[in-house]
This record gives sequence, structure tokens and C-alpha cells, in this order.
Amino acid sequence: MENLWAPWRIEYILGKRESYCIFCSDGHGLSDEDRLILHRGELVMVMMNRFPYNNGHLLVAPWRHVAHLNDLTEDEMRDLMYWVRRATTILETVMRADGFNIGLNLGREAGAGFEEHLHFHIVPRWRGDTNFVAVLAEVRSIPEHIKQTYSKLLPHFRKESVP
Repeated sequence: MENLWAPWRIEYILGKRESYCIFCSDGHGLSDEDRLILHRGELVMVMMNRFPYNNGHLLVAPWRHVAHLNDLTEDEMRDLMYWVRRATTILETVMRADGFNIGLNLGREAGAGFEEHLHFHIVPRWRGDTNFVAVLAEVRSIPEHIKQTYSKLLPHFRKESVP
């Protein structure tokens, strides 16, 4: 029998949750590395999802607390979409993703974990990443530790400039 390891998910499984907004710019004293932030722009940030659905699962969010698309400024909207596009390009290059699920959950009923702070999910996908384990056991294997993925992606985000 093979073991499936995703040790960072134990916090999620045990119900330990941040009592603060993970998207706030001050970070509550945590470093960008601790927060898994890959890009810190003037209006927008890109970070890894600490509880990913798949390797390389990223979040793109405005710094400002905004719950609805209509509350975004034109500059925030432009930067959000720019970084969604750049992030997918970087994931294609670095992780050889074959496709993506990109989504935005607006409101608690839509599954938003931080309903007062909208954010895009970018989930890379590969041919064959849904196999019998996911279908029969409802378990997904994430083959690389989240810190390794962060280290692999960070240099590609650092060399990017704000549009």
C-alpha cells in the first residue's frame, strides 16, 4: 500500500483556522514566506493556497477588502486579471500544467471561505490527475510538499514587474 502525504493539511483537518484575514497586507506579523506570498503588488497579491486542491493551487486577491466585483476599481480589476493570466503562464512553464480550473466564490453559499475578501482560485490540472483514488476514495494525492512548490515558483514571480 502507498502512503499519500500532505502534512500541511492537518491544520485544516483539525479545524485550526486563522482568526484574521489571510489577504490583509500587514500579515499580522508573518513574513511573506510564512504566508506563501509569491507576488506583492501595489493593488494585488498572489499567494499559494495553504490547503490546496492540487499542487500549485494559487490565490489572486486585491489587498483592499472587497466582497463584490462591482466594488473593485478599474485598476484592481485590471491587475487581478493580469496576475491570473501571468500566474497561469508561470504554472504552465514551471509545473507543465495541461489546463486550469479558475474560479471565484462570491458569498458564503457559493463556498467562499473569506466572503468579505474576494479572491480568484487558480488550480493547475494535468492529464490523468483524476484517477481511481480520487473517484473511489475521495482522496487526492499532492506529490510535492507545499514549501518545495513555493521555492520553485517564487523566482518566476520575483522577476515579474507590475503591469
